[in-house]
Amino acid sequence: MKQEIVMRGQTASGGTEVLEFSGIQIENKNMAYKLVEFVLYPSTNIFSQAYEMAGSITAGKTAIAPTDPNFDNEGLLATCFIKGNSGASDPIMSPELSIVNDTFLITQNLILMVQDGQSTAVNWQCRFQAVKMTDAEMAGNNFKQYMISDGS
Repeated sequence: MKQEIVMRGQTASGGTEVLEFSGIQIENKNMAYKLVEFVLYPSTNIFSQAYEMAGSITAGKTAIAPTDPNFDNEGLLATCFIKGNSGASDPIMSPELSIVNDTFLITQNLILMVQDGQSTAVNWQCRFQAVKMTDAEMAGNNFKQYMISDGS
């Protein structure tokens, strides 16, 4: 099992991606991953356009709109926001605001969703680190993820 995984891609504004983690607990007993980084980057020419974008990652069964994150939702693992007002002579970029729940142990697929104010595609990157769990932690974590992603 890899000690660190980087997933990255480009997704259309308003689109979703499934981040695949199926089979981790079968292939490597008592192993999981934790999310340690979630970042966004514009896909347009940042020296000539303004941009505003947000992203979210959830362990729930449906995507969470990154423009309206609810931190009471226990399935919300990460949210990120960045904006910039660009010009050829004076590009201005805000600091990226990224909040990641790095205590949630991932053994099932996640859903990523991005939104851009100009409806252009968004580049994203996530970094995950491997975590070893005891049998009791694995059972409790699998039940928790079942309740978030499959239960009602």
